[in-house]
Amino acid sequence: MVALLTGFAVTAFGIAPMAPDAAKLPRTTVAMPIEPPGLPGQLLALATTNIVLSRTELTRPSDSADSLLKRLGVFDPSLATFMRANNDTRRLFEGKPGKQVIARVDADGRPFELVARFAPSNVSQHSTHFSRVTIERSSGTWRASAELVPLQAQLRVGGGVIDTTLFAATDESNLSDSLAVQMVELFAGDIDFHRQLRRGDSFSVVYEVLTADDAPITWGDGTGRILAAEFANAGKVHQVMWYPQANQGKGEYFGFDGRSRRRTFLASPMAFSRMTSGFAMRMHPLLRDWRAHRGVDYAAPQGTPVRAVGEGVVEFAGWQNGYGNVVHIEHGNNKSTLYAHLSQIDIRRGQRVEQGQRIGAVGATGWATGPHLHFEFRVGGQYQDPTRLAGSVEASTIIGDARPHFDNVRRSYQRQLEVAETLRVAQGIVE
Repeated sequence: MVALLTGFAVTAFGIAPMAPDAAKLPRTTVAMPIEPPGLPGQLLALATTNIVLSRTELTRPSDSADSLLKRLGVFDPSLATFMRANNDTRRLFEGKPGKQVIARVDADGRPFELVARFAPSNVSQHSTHFSRVTIERSSGTWRASAELVPLQAQLRVGGGVIDTTLFAATDESNLSDSLAVQMVELFAGDIDFHRQLRRGDSFSVVYEVLTADDAPITWGDGTGRILAAEFANAGKVHQVMWYPQANQGKGEYFGFDGRSRRRTFLASPMAFSRMTSGFAMRMHPLLRDWRAHRGVDYAAPQGTPVRAVGEGVVEFAGWQNGYGNVVHIEHGNNKSTLYAHLSQIDIRRGQRVEQGQRIGAVGATGWATGPHLHFEFRVGGQYQDPTRLAGSVEASTIIGDARPHFDNVRRSYQRQLEVAETLRVAQGIVE
């Protein structure tokens, strides 16, 4: 060992002198004057800088033009007078509160612009557009303009693990309930979310977050469409992705194998619901006798949006005996759906509706003991169990020239899902 170590020492001694001696390296000194601007010049530059200060507030139920401007720190009687008189600016104080208002002032505190962003009054455009009202000072005069602007989508990834329920898992992962609802819709044909979820099941998602002028929206939860999702249930992995159709501005969901996941009908007419009465014999709550319940009842608060489970044509929309406010939609192939006890109806007879389109809101009209939705599904005039709707799939497969592009999109989604899985593990959300 001594001989061996001695050999290493000799080797080290032989190599070390080959390195240059730092003390003998050439040195160069560079000297150059630095002339900082004088204080007068700095003050002049600061004085000529256009400083803009901004502040954001949300409208309140009791707001007026004066109270809103006061919270924004804006004191301009002419602006308050203008806002009270202008039709566009009066919209800030109508309807639901929570409208986002940004005030911009100059270095002297004088306001020169207010911008308000809020949900559009047209219900069908809530998920695609926002209303923007701009108030500007021009040549000493206030002017206002209103426009409908498309929402922008930003990409996000996330994931979670089932401990009790899917909604509890999304809450734990700081994901919105609407993402949970979308996953239920996407995987309803593969997984019974009421009976087949297991502790330790996991999911990863790639989804959109909707923004207005690159700022988070203040209405809804701001969550857009799921672009790709992977759900591991009882050891089996299910995958789905959104694939846009070229030059059509639309798209649909496919499995990673290229087979369509488009379902003829959604699993439920409401995004959030709890079934309280199934398709079976029951004691009628008002007539107090046993009779067949020819649909299913979903408990939900008054005003909860009700959506069409499939595309079709409105056969009837109005009042009908014990149904109260009711909508009847024909879907073709002798299939139809019925939505009863609505508090309001948002469509009309003869109108064509898309899958997922809002058609009304939950109520307690007709023979109802409280707010709920009665939902029926018929085939050839015969009543069928509506809970079996989710199993109907429109079969189609990506083939031919479209397949290479589809595979490229799929690989991109796979990489993003891998990132979501990595982040989930890194955050400690593990099985």
